[in-house]
Formats: sequence, C-alpha cells, structure tokens
Amino acid sequence: MSKLLPLAPLPVEVPVPMGTKVILDEGAKFLDRDLLSGGSPWRLLRLPGGSRAVAERWVGGGEVQAGEERFARTLVQQGLLHPLYRSEANVDDVDVVVPVHNDVDPLAALLESLHGLHVTVVDDASRDAEAVANCAQRFGAEVVRLEENHGPGSARNAGARATSRPLLWFIDVDVTFDNALDVLARLGPYFDDPLEGAVAPRIRGTRGPSLRDHFEERFSPLDVGDRGALVIPNSAVHFVPSACLLIRRTSFGDGFDESLRYGEDVDLVWRLHDHGWLVRYVAEVAVSHRARDSWRGWWGQRIRYGQSSSELAQRHGTRLAPFRADTWTLFTWLSAMVGKPMVGLRIMDAARNQLRERLLTTTDNAGKVADELVGRGMVRAGPLMARAAVRTFGIVIVLSALHPKLRRRALTLFIVGTAYRWRSTRVRVADIPLGVADDVAYGAGVMSGAVRSRSLGALKPHITKSTLGLRNVLGLKPGADNL
Repeated sequence: MSKLLPLAPLPVEVPVPMGTKVILDEGAKFLDRDLLSGGSPWRLLRLPGGSRAVAERWVGGGEVQAGEERFARTLVQQGLLHPLYRSEANVDDVDVVVPVHNDVDPLAALLESLHGLHVTVVDDASRDAEAVANCAQRFGAEVVRLEENHGPGSARNAGARATSRPLLWFIDVDVTFDNALDVLARLGPYFDDPLEGAVAPRIRGTRGPSLRDHFEERFSPLDVGDRGALVIPNSAVHFVPSACLLIRRTSFGDGFDESLRYGEDVDLVWRLHDHGWLVRYVAEVAVSHRARDSWRGWWGQRIRYGQSSSELAQRHGTRLAPFRADTWTLFTWLSAMVGKPMVGLRIMDAARNQLRERLLTTTDNAGKVADELVGRGMVRAGPLMARAAVRTFGIVIVLSALHPKLRRRALTLFIVGTAYRWRSTRVRVADIPLGVADDVAYGAGVMSGAVRSRSLGALKPHITKSTLGLRNVLGLKPGADNL
C-alpha cells in the first residue's frame, strides 16, 4: 500500500519572490477597511497594516515588490492570490506515463498527439501485449509490461518507478488534446513555485452526437468547474482527477495507494495537501475525455465512483461526509422545510447580531459586514445541502415522496437539489433524466459501498458546533435563567 509522501517546504521559508507577477482571485472581495473575503475554502481575512493597498494593487494583476513577499505567500496559500509564472516548460523535464488496458486504438490516437514528449506506456496486463508493444514502438514510446492487472494506481506507480525526470505527467488513454505541448507550456510554469506539488487542467467530456455525449460534455464527472482554484478538501474545488495530472516527482513519494481501484486520485491529492503541497486546478486550460461507449458502462462508472467513497471515508474521515453544516444553519433550513420559516429568520437575526457585536470595535461598518457574511453563508448553504442530499440520498428522497405526508417536502428537496446542477448553465430538457440517473447511480454506489465496507462514514453528515448559543437565538441576556 503506497502512502508515503515527503513534506513540502514550510511556506514561511519560501516567500513569493520579488518581481513575480500575481493577480488577486476574481472572487476576492474587500468588505471593510481591512477585511478581505474569498479564497479556497472561503474565509474572512483581516489584512495587517497598510496591506489593503497592496492587495488592491494586485486586482487585475501586478508585481510583488520589496517587502511584500511574505504577504503574497500568505494570500497564495489561502487561494486569494495566484502567481502568473512565465517560464518556458522543458519537455526534457517531463516523463509522460500512460496506463493502458486493452485500448489499443485510443492509445494510438493519444500517442500521436504526444509527439515530441518522453512517453512511457504501462501495459496493465492487456490481453494482446504484442499489439500494445507494437503501437508504442510505432510512436517511439517506452513500454512497461505488468503481468497482473491491479488497477490504474498500480500502473501509474510502475510508470513512475521506470522513469526519472523531475515532472511526471499522468495521462489516461481516453484523454484527447488539441495541442499537448501547449497544455504543458501553460501548466509547467506553476512549478516555479517550490510549494507546487501538482497541477491539473479542466477535463471536459468529448463532444459527440449522442445524448450521452452531450451530457458528458456539460457534466462530465471529471469536470470540476469553470473557475481555477487551489484544490483543498471541503472547498469548491475539493479534488482533481488523475486522468491528466502533472506532478512534481519529489512530492510524489510512494505515489498512489495501490489498494484503491477507484478514488486513488482523490486520496493522492488530499495526501499531497496534508503534506503541505499546493495542488492547483487551472480551469482555463482544457482537455477532453472520452465518455463510456455504452449506457451500461456509463451507469457502472457512476456506481463505482460512489462505491469508492466508503473506502476513502475510512482513510479521510469526515471529508467524505455527504454534506457539512453547523447546527444552526441546518436548523434554519429544516425549519423552512417544515413550514416554519420565521424560526429560521430568527436564527439568522441572532447570528447577525452576534457577529455585529464582535466586529464593532474593529470594523467601520460592522452591521453591513455582518449582514453580508451571515446572509451569504445561510442562503448559500441551503441549495448546497439540497444538492448533496440528492446526490447521496436521491433514492431515499424519491421513495419518501410516496408517503402522502412527506410528498411535498421530499419533492421540493429533490427538485431544488437536482436543479442546482444547472445553476451556471442553460437547462437542456434532454439532460434532466440523465442528471437524475447520474445522481441515482452515484447514490446507489455510495450506499452499496457502505454496506460492503460496513462503514457509514460516507453516509453521515458532518454537523459542527456553532458559536451561536441557544441564549442568543432566544434573545436571553447573559446570566438570565428564564424568559
């Protein structure tokens, strides 16, 4: 079982060099004279001294000047600032590793697009070893043959052991490029940062004529969105797939956990994060990934992704919880679901008052800041929890709708959670049944994985304590014993 990874350098030891071009994250927002919100995951940061003027200079792009190096590093680590490196990627620094199991035709197409790169094909016990070897030889690629199939993680590790260059580029055989060298040229410079452990492009479904192709192009399970970010557990971009992953060899260590057939990429990315490495998702660089070529394969893929969550939960705990919320946020939305919205409004009002009191001595406009933060958090949490509930418990919610007393609430939850998938894209009627099937298959996989592993980790919501107390909600003064 491969689990060992080296520790990254300490951030304090590697400030962002003077002269580096940087740009403030587009989601960052100045709330007051020294408050900056945004980042990955979202946070509220109090800016020290006169650093607001420095951060404002980086809106739209700027350079790190003398004395700003450590401040820049702090914002980079929090996902609020992005370095814009311009170095040239050197193909002689990169080993491409392509695992393959029987797919000789797509292998030939991929190898043709990788011309000019150092490629190692790992034949993961294909039935026709000679065909794989001949294909690789035709395009000048090296071949590592495995006699037993242990899955993609094991194959990638074998490719890493057979190579030696500073960067490893794992590419699945189903990936297609418009220009592989251009992708490398745009991803490689991020490794100018000594803390950068891995970088991944956006992976879109391959355009095609079928309903399945159209759906995959818009909602591929490997597509983690149209906004670049640091990859951090429990954030908006909480993983990147290894289908196209560029990684620093010195951060790779023992590599993928070979006991995981699925979810090995999520596990590796999270372990990189836990060891101090930055993992970056670059959404403006995109590649394509071929969808499954049958409905059975498409359904099975979703099932297996869901099943992997239980094994990951045993390794990573509450990171695999179907959703997370603090007690009062959950209660706010539950009260709305049962037809008592005034209870939720009372909780929100108490939360605003508590935060306003905390900010009064340090913030010019405490009321406005409190209103925005509480409103943003509470309002955003509802649809996210609905989406997570449908994704994991869709079958249970649909069955609940058969009960007359639960029907309206169950259907409301299901509709909101399903519709949230289309929050940033146009709804296509033909996509709706596929979206429902996608969620049902994944949820069925989560549940079957929990039964198989005898672990409920992937089914248990993570409910955190809130700083808001019952006395605050009831409007009781400190020390009051009764109404």
